[in-house]
Amino acid sequence: MILIKLLLVHVIGDFVLQRKEWVAHKEQFKARSKWLYLHVAIHAALTLLFLAELSYWLIAVIILITHYFIDLAKLTFQNQSNRNQWFIGDQALHLLVIFGVYIAWEKPVIELSPYQESQIWVFATALIFITFASGIIIQVLLSNWSRKLAADHNGSLGEAGKYIGILERLLVFVFIVTDHWEGVGFLIAAKSVFRFGDLKEAQDRKLTEYILIGTLLSFGIAIFTGILVKYW
Repeated sequence: MILIKLLLVHVIGDFVLQRKEWVAHKEQFKARSKWLYLHVAIHAALTLLFLAELSYWLIAVIILITHYFIDLAKLTFQNQSNRNQWFIGDQALHLLVIFGVYIAWEKPVIELSPYQESQIWVFATALIFITFASGIIIQVLLSNWSRKLAADHNGSLGEAGKYIGILERLLVFVFIVTDHWEGVGFLIAAKSVFRFGDLKEAQDRKLTEYILIGTLLSFGIAIFTGILVKYW
């Protein structure tokens, strides 16, 4: 329960009780912002409140100190160009501290059977394959056509297609391994609806064929990987 309570403290402290005005003030004044100190104090207070034992005071102190320095580093080094990266890094470091505190206090022992351990490796391999490796495979397979279309169609965001592909393959994979095939159909229908307007406006048969091939490859790889993992 310590882990769940600490995660709840983080969610409430960072996303529920922190106001936009506080964030703006912290970004402007950094270490001189009174809201920075109130923010970390709220995290420490919530930690003591939720754990409900004074014997956990050291956990509250660790959360307070680490949260302060992590937030201060983000405020000091972030700018408009790397704002998203620092947000993700900031949250990752906070979660790392929480899990570290939990492991240090609870010393959990996780025992896996050989079957469970093998399943973890199978899932890890499948997830890496459908997110990163398969994207490169699709890119290589479509490279001849993508070069021809690149000069005429520059209206998309930087790497939006890459992340759309990763998300759709992850969703398809989850739907397959959880036996929700209807989710795959819904996802295909939803993507078709969103793409229909673009393709209709473009009136470009080559672009339509290119997108169709890429979509079918992406879904096909995700479905095949999901089936393979499910019946491994």
